[in-house]
Amino acid sequence: MNQLPIIDIAPLYSDDAQAWQSVATGIDRACREWGFFYIKGHPIAPSRIEAVLEHAQRFFALPAAEKLKIDITRTRHHRGYGAIATEQLDPSKPSDLKETFDMGLHLPADHPEVLADKPLRGPNRHPSMPGWEALMEQHYVDMQALAQTLLRAMTLALGIERDFFDSRFKEPVSVLRMIHYPPRHTASSIDQQGAGAHTDYGCITLLYQDAAGGLQVRNVRGEWIDAPPMEGTFVVNLGDMMARWSNDRYLSTPHRVISPLGVDRYSMPFFAEPHPDTPIECLPGCQDEQHPAKYPATTCAEFLLSRFADTYAYRREQEAV
Repeated sequence: MNQLPIIDIAPLYSDDAQAWQSVATGIDRACREWGFFYIKGHPIAPSRIEAVLEHAQRFFALPAAEKLKIDITRTRHHRGYGAIATEQLDPSKPSDLKETFDMGLHLPADHPEVLADKPLRGPNRHPSMPGWEALMEQHYVDMQALAQTLLRAMTLALGIERDFFDSRFKEPVSVLRMIHYPPRHTASSIDQQGAGAHTDYGCITLLYQDAAGGLQVRNVRGEWIDAPPMEGTFVVNLGDMMARWSNDRYLSTPHRVISPLGVDRYSMPFFAEPHPDTPIECLPGCQDEQHPAKYPATTCAEFLLSRFADTYAYRREQEAV
């Protein structure tokens, strides 16, 4: 229990049903035992990752006043730049030693859900950097497609229709995030971590991390183990929404980031979440008389907003208005 599984998902891009089943079995085991695993054999090219990383590094190097032109605390749909200590993932620790950029599915101002003032819906707020918007919007689309490929494999083990998740991820509220973790010596106190211990809120997360390291995962024995960078891979983990869907058959596992010494760390998580109106309730094959549903039914938006309020002070202030 000291090494996360590594799964080659290349067979998911073939028509070989037996190979699909083999990959699905491996993913199912990892989801039950860890809630975390690495994937290789995915279609995201190294050149794409390099380009996105380079743009992220240039963005975070901008003066604070420039980044704050898209201040995330001045939007109701959670898009833009989050300054250091905007988030507090572990309420027992100081606010996190990281700065962020968040984007989602771009919906124009005249989209019906934006006009209706639905939460988490609206246009993206990109910095004024050459090539940024086109690159990030395309990367968002490609990461969403990768996430849905993994979710299709999960349907084989969960006993649901192959298109179960596809039908629920139309116009999703998935988030592509860029994160910069300054070196540990810049912390406000010895207790300030890059990202405090937490579970992710949503369905499934795909994480690129650079060579700096710092990600730690808590195993079933309660021990913190390193999840080091591996070239050509994404780290995949499940969130609380998938745990609710699966009645805790699949684990939403606590993890944290310990800021590295002497170097900056950059990561790019993609949080795959369904359409905001999607009901989140126990799947039929994940409950029976001995294992009744543990969680009340909710919706994607209701659940995410409740978790956002726990993490972001500015969200609590907005809700109180």
